[in-house]
This record gives sequence, C-alpha cells and structure tokens, in this order.
Amino acid sequence: MILELKIVIIFIGYLILLATSGIIVRFILSLAKKGIIADKKEWDTGFIIGKCENILILTFMFLDAYIALAIIFAAKTIIREDDIKKNSLYYLAGTMINVTYSIIIGAIIKGLILI
Repeated sequence: MILELKIVIIFIGYLILLATSGIIVRFILSLAKKGIIADKKEWDTGFIIGKCENILILTFMFLDAYIALAIIFAAKTIIREDDIKKNSLYYLAGTMINVTYSIIIGAIIKGLILI
C-alpha cells in the first residue's frame, strides 16, 4: 500500500475516534445506569480528558508502545482517585469503555494499513 494512502487512513482513524468516542461512552453509560450519571462539569472535564486519552492510545498503538497504554490507565486512576470514590461508575466504566473503544479502532486501522 502506498505511503500517502496509509497516512490518509491513519488521519481518518483519528477523526473517527475523536468524533465518535464520546457518543459511545455516553450511550453505554446510559445503558448501565438510568438517570443522571454525572453533572455537566464532570461530563465536560471527562470529555476533554477522554479526547486526550484517545489521541495518546491511538498514537501508542501505532508505535507498538503497549506498556505506555497501561501507564496511562494507571496514572489516570491515581490522579483521579478522589473522583473515583465519589462516582465510580462514571470514572471507571467511562475510562474502560473509552480505552477499549480506542484500542478497537486502533486495531482496525493497523489492520487496514498492513493490508
């Protein structure tokens, strides 16, 4: 496959991930718990952190830096320990959904560029 096509596929992968990850996380969390899961401030903060997480996970997958994925997850858990105690469903489930979705998209893109 030509280099330019691989670059386009990677770029589209980032766009798809960034555009859809928040929707997927909200949808799955809403299935897990009916009603208000988090207030607007928590959603906004989680949205920004989630997008940064998406970019890092996808980049580390392309670099085959899988240990870095575990470090991101562990660091985020340590930093947000107090928040997790207040609303564990939102923080832990949201993180797991976002990480899993990012890895799935990354695996699909890696599969496409290796064809």
